[in-house]
Amino acid sequence: MSETDLKQQLAERFREVNGDHPMTDTDDAYVGAQFVALEELCAIHGRDADAVRRLMLGQHLPLPGYLRSDGAEMVPTDLFALAKEAGGVELLEEWFTAHWADPITGKAYLSGQYVCLHSVTPAAIQRKDYLTTAISAAANEPDAGSARWSERLHALVDELDTLEPAFTAYDRLRFGGPTSRDTCIDAPRARFPRP
Repeated sequence: MSETDLKQQLAERFREVNGDHPMTDTDDAYVGAQFVALEELCAIHGRDADAVRRLMLGQHLPLPGYLRSDGAEMVPTDLFALAKEAGGVELLEEWFTAHWADPITGKAYLSGQYVCLHSVTPAAIQRKDYLTTAISAAANEPDAGSARWSERLHALVDELDTLEPAFTAYDRLRFGGPTSRDTCIDAPRARFPRP
């Protein structure tokens, strides 16, 4: 199968998972600053890009996080790190899903949609889940509005802020609404400003 065919198959699979939404110049600039083109990453690591595309299509490596408007498959710079930690791409899904009671998270990782973290590790995903849950529940705590509560809330929000990138308009289209940054960082900071 030619490189063009593999790229086309990967683009089709990406759109099946994410929908077919346009990337703006602003989206492209954001993605270019946060991710690296698959071809470039493969060159750095001495890997064959077509072989990596086959691994993605076979669900042994995550799909690209984004397709830039020029068709470049954009991936995280640490794309190969977790596979190495797992003992190889053939063990990645099993290793990843073993970190949760519910294997759905491992499947979601392979979808390439974990673009919500600077580093997509099981520990970072678990911490993000904890933080978003705690931030979402904070307004219902008995001492809500107090100085101590505000200090706790802002510590949670600040920690989440260090884990998450800014996101782009494209993300709000593919995820069908606001991102966790919108709801758990920007909204709490606007609603409950620091004293």
